[in-house]
Amino acid sequence: MAKLNQKYYTVWKGHQTGVFDTWTDCQLQIKNFQGAQYKSFSSKAMAQKAYKENYEDYVGKNKNRKEALSVNELNRIGLPNYNSIAVDAASSGNPGVMEYRGVDTKTKALLFHKGPFQEATNNIGEFLALVHGLALLQKENSNKILYSDSRTAMSWVKKKKCNTKLQRSTENQPLFELVSRAEMWLKNNSFATKIVKWETKAWGEIPADFGRK
Repeated sequence: MAKLNQKYYTVWKGHQTGVFDTWTDCQLQIKNFQGAQYKSFSSKAMAQKAYKENYEDYVGKNKNRKEALSVNELNRIGLPNYNSIAVDAASSGNPGVMEYRGVDTKTKALLFHKGPFQEATNNIGEFLALVHGLALLQKENSNKILYSDSRTAMSWVKKKKCNTKLQRSTENQPLFELVSRAEMWLKNNSFATKIVKWETKAWGEIPADFGRK
């Protein structure tokens, strides 16, 4: 059970990044780390949402960007295209234990789920989820679109390269083997599937979200 007035801490830059449940754990990540980026939040959901986005959007002169969308903005965005699948990843720590999955956007029926992977990052999981989704839709000769809430992973797919700074280790060797296969698939296959950014502010969490909020 959460403590009364408990705060959660998002660390965007530190010895380790992610969401931490105590100030003590947060301090360990930012102490003696030049240029550390962190902020406290009143709920874990807010902290996890912020971690997926940019530090600059929550502090300083840009902190008001996360206001609710106007009616005009909501009308402009419209509703999701339900002829689609949605993908997402989740990690406990960054790096940490990671898993990813894809679901039918409308029904949330599970289409694939992979993991857990040791010593992995959320961005790698988002990248692998997108490639897995692309391969699945190609195999089924489907005209569905593919939703992701990760601009980073979308850019990596576009470049056909998982541009992670994560260091290889014995524990994450299987993960990097999967990354290599995903990069090879992108280089050897052409696809017409449209990859679209999920509009979280308008539609809520992406249907493939693991619900760890």
